[in-house]
Amino acid sequence: MSHPQEDGAISAVTTAQLNRIARDGVYAGPTALDPTAANLAEALVATLGGSAETPLLPPDLRQLTERVRQRATIGFPRITSALDGVRLSAHTIKLNTAEPRPVVIVPAGWTPLGWALFEYAHLQLALRGYHVLAYTPRGIGTTVGLPGGGYVDGPFTSEGTIDVAGPADWADGSTVIDYAQQYFEPSSIAFLGESYGSGISQLVAANDPAGRVSAVVALSTWGNLATSLYQNDTRHLAAVKALTGFTGGPVERKFDAATRQVLADFDAGRNLEEVADWGTVRAPSSYLDATNARGVPTFFSNTWHETLFPANQVVEHFDRLTVPKRLNMWIGDHAAPEGAGLTIPFSGPNAPVEEAFAWLDHHLLGADNGVPDWPAVSTQIMFTYLTRTDPETGKEVITEPAVRETKPSWAEVTTSTERWYLTAAAPGSRDGGLGAEPESGWQREFTAGHLTEATAVDDPITTGQAEWKGSPKTYPTGKFDRRHLAVWTSAPLESSRRIRGVPELALTVRSSAASATLVALLFDLAPDDTARIITHEPLTLPELTPDQDRDVSWRLQAAGYDLAADHRLMLVLTSKDPLYSDAGVDDSATTITSAGGNPAHLELPLG
Repeated sequence: MSHPQEDGAISAVTTAQLNRIARDGVYAGPTALDPTAANLAEALVATLGGSAETPLLPPDLRQLTERVRQRATIGFPRITSALDGVRLSAHTIKLNTAEPRPVVIVPAGWTPLGWALFEYAHLQLALRGYHVLAYTPRGIGTTVGLPGGGYVDGPFTSEGTIDVAGPADWADGSTVIDYAQQYFEPSSIAFLGESYGSGISQLVAANDPAGRVSAVVALSTWGNLATSLYQNDTRHLAAVKALTGFTGGPVERKFDAATRQVLADFDAGRNLEEVADWGTVRAPSSYLDATNARGVPTFFSNTWHETLFPANQVVEHFDRLTVPKRLNMWIGDHAAPEGAGLTIPFSGPNAPVEEAFAWLDHHLLGADNGVPDWPAVSTQIMFTYLTRTDPETGKEVITEPAVRETKPSWAEVTTSTERWYLTAAAPGSRDGGLGAEPESGWQREFTAGHLTEATAVDDPITTGQAEWKGSPKTYPTGKFDRRHLAVWTSAPLESSRRIRGVPELALTVRSSAASATLVALLFDLAPDDTARIITHEPLTLPELTPDQDRDVSWRLQAAGYDLAADHRLMLVLTSKDPLYSDAGVDDSATTITSAGGNPAHLELPLG
């Protein structure tokens, strides 16, 4: 059967290009897929489908596709949704055996290339003994407007409009299962998804009327879409902008009128209760009882500095599941740990993907591979890797992986807490302190509404992608403009601190305006006054009485971080970050104080 192909010629893939994907990941920016990664995926599909007129792949990848071709029948069907007749672009790898084998269904992530992006992973799954059915969720994929009006879809694009993992996507998932049962006659069924596909995987497992999903792998996933996008009265604007800019086509074609209204309301900051309800429908955590009742073994992979689906909501969902489960937390941001491993040959051990495959091997193939004995939680400790500078590229290369720690449960990640009190500035200093004793009577004022050098990331996805590869962002704290932010810094630590879990911040705030936003950022400050970020979280206060104190507290995002002796802990409060909405009034005054009955403090989780 001939393969579908995107418009334009496919270039031959070189080893240098594979090395670049391994080094830099599959994303060129928050809303841009690396063209090299897209070309590789299309070259794999063309070679596997037998339509490549000239060799497109290096010898090892040609051999891989040939091995799969010899063992399986390759197909590129369109699967018609039983819900409304929408036709879904799909890809099948059917093993040539009369023995019943499990099928792994792979809904594509939120990418213009649809199911094709992870063709390498599909081939790997086939060689491990699985039938494979990959498909593009409705509306996802490249769509191009025509000069005279109308649109044309790319071959990996599915019909319909994007339901954002809503009920139509669950129904489509059940239709795909129906197709898989008829075509493969499988022994069991699993879903594996990355990003958008991971949320759909969880939701189909919970909502399929017949309960036919035996296991789930959810990579760079979410537990609660509502709180991923809107929490602490703060809208995660950059995340939604990245998603709407990465659908592969114009918004008016990709979303129906109702969804466009939700997106417009979110962007404008109106009808936010309805927006939250919309997100809650699409939250796997809303169907926790069904997942628990079905006992679906579920594997999670996420990152500490996740900018699309922040860590806490995944941790909270994971913690409430009573099924066989595993949570891997990694350095970096969305899709950085798994993206390259799903796309190209592993350059050495690739734990994020290998452990996901091992999960399937045990639960579907009955492999005796130790999975039942895995501790439920594995955390990679930020920036504990060792690196060297590559003389050719000037980039850092990891020579020794970061430390990983395991715990039987999330509750056991934090074993104690340490309270640091916000204090007044020392004589001659612009910054307040962090100390062991409470202190009241001080205040620190800054002017709101101005961006500063203290931001969570330079760019969603790509800043964290660099973290994952050994180059975390370094902050020159001397450039933090104290007119527009407030800083509290500890003395150099006499002993190291093992930060493990969710920090909490409590303080008293006063604004000259009727609303304000605070963005808390927690840094590791080195002796040379450069810093690396540990964690952060915004808080918006929409209904303040001007010039009156308000006691507030909020949880920062979970962290796994070793703070070395002689380093200092730095807390920064700003009013503005490009990731988020802000309710502050430009040039209003924000004052941080410490009330006598509730002294300002940071609760640091240790483990």
